[in-house]
Amino acid sequence: MECPFCEHPKAHKHSKTSAGHQRFRCPACRQTFTDTIDTLYYRRRLTPADIDSILQAHTEGVSLRGIARLTKHVYNTVVDVVRASSHKAQLVHNEEVKDVETEQVIADEMWSFVKKSRSDVPQKN
Repeated sequence: MECPFCEHPKAHKHSKTSAGHQRFRCPACRQTFTDTIDTLYYRRRLTPADIDSILQAHTEGVSLRGIARLTKHVYNTVVDVVRASSHKAQLVHNEEVKDVETEQVIADEMWSFVKKSRSDVPQKN
């Protein structure tokens, strides 16, 4: 496994975490890490199924407090998972979209967000 900190090609197995996940140690920078580093599951005490159910409920429009009640997790945990997933999604989006060439942009739904009213439009005399 490659070290995520210094990109050394050979990180060695270095015991296990209290949750039973394999820990690795880089011989170059001497940092330890697990294979879940840089994922939503890194250093969380939630199972992947719990995180998936939180994100699924959030996608379906359930309130954050409702998700906390349904999954029996603390509200701040639910908020942290949703924020972390949003951050990861933004990073993936930015990476995928940065090389897209565009010539024209269409803003069909712009007026639904702007909420233009008659009082905002200058009247002609």
